[in-house]
Amino acid sequence: MSRVKRLTSAAALTGALGASVLLAGPAPVADAAPALRFTTVVSGLDIPWDLTWVGQTMLYDQRGGGIWSKRGSAAPQRLSIPLPAPFVNSEGGMLGMVADPGAATNRVFYTCQTVASTHDVQVWRWQLSTDGTSAKRYGTKNPLVDDIPLKGGDNAGRHTGCRLRFSAKGMLYVGTGDSAVGTNPQSTSSLGGKVLRLHPDGRIPTTNPFYERGGDARYVWSIGHRNVQGLALRPGTGQMYNAEQGTDRDDEVNIVHKGANYGYNPVPGYDESVPMTDTRKYPRAIKAVWSSGNPTKATSGITFLSGSSWGSWNGALTVGQLKATGIRLVFLDETGHQTSTKMVPGTTGYGRIRTVQLGPDKALYFTTSNGSGSDKIVRVTAS
Repeated sequence: MSRVKRLTSAAALTGALGASVLLAGPAPVADAAPALRFTTVVSGLDIPWDLTWVGQTMLYDQRGGGIWSKRGSAAPQRLSIPLPAPFVNSEGGMLGMVADPGAATNRVFYTCQTVASTHDVQVWRWQLSTDGTSAKRYGTKNPLVDDIPLKGGDNAGRHTGCRLRFSAKGMLYVGTGDSAVGTNPQSTSSLGGKVLRLHPDGRIPTTNPFYERGGDARYVWSIGHRNVQGLALRPGTGQMYNAEQGTDRDDEVNIVHKGANYGYNPVPGYDESVPMTDTRKYPRAIKAVWSSGNPTKATSGITFLSGSSWGSWNGALTVGQLKATGIRLVFLDETGHQTSTKMVPGTTGYGRIRTVQLGPDKALYFTTSNGSGSDKIVRVTAS
């Protein structure tokens, strides 16, 4: 066994035991790839879905319900917070989270979850207490958005989306799933299969492309999506990217454009044999920046690496993968076109990766999604 393979195996094993290990990543001669160190931050979790930082306080949730805070080396603490009871099944439960751009001073953060009592998907706004032990509803409008569709019946909870991120201009973007209903992606009267855009206080921007249609169409920024699992703002640009899961092929990474159609239309019924981006039916549909081809990788959360310690990876998009386990790097040129892609060495041993997030310390954090109390949050640093 080569030294690189030995170190890669050691990274997966030692990370699973809660320690840290230095990984010398295999890299082409021309690629100044960083050396990576993996450290387990929290273990014993059950499908942690997302994480964010309010100042230096890390917040994370778990699909089954609840939000936890962690400060420095202290043990995690479950927040006292009046969350609506989640509908937990399949992709339903406590899902996306994001801190307000001004969270370091205002301590505000946002959550997205399926709600049992109303059987829909909702976005809420909260303010964390100064001691990081509790949170209260914040602002006069809560939830900020509701009526995002939630599948019932045999496929209850399927395709909920529910990823939250902020634009460079401070607008809140919400990625949604089509709830496995064929008419949702192309209908502006449905919030399913969309990217939504709103002010942080819940007001709807009058500059949204379908605002004049009224109703739920006012929230819609882009249409024709299947199941948006990731959103990420490219540093230093106004480019918002999303990742969405394909059927049995063609997971996608896209640049999100105002009023654009991404070409998914699984009708009549819910025909999953149709293309993810149907350019025959929609000639102006936006083609993917990256597509998995056949079979899918089951893409999930995405984030950009930023900082000189990442070497030639600085600025690359990281993509969590659930089915084809591990974290993918997608390298982009200035216009946002893919130039190359590779897997992050040492990440496949962690199983299913649900989300990836760049921390305030410029380290990459990821959550696993293997279930049965075996999940963890892992910190990856580069040198």
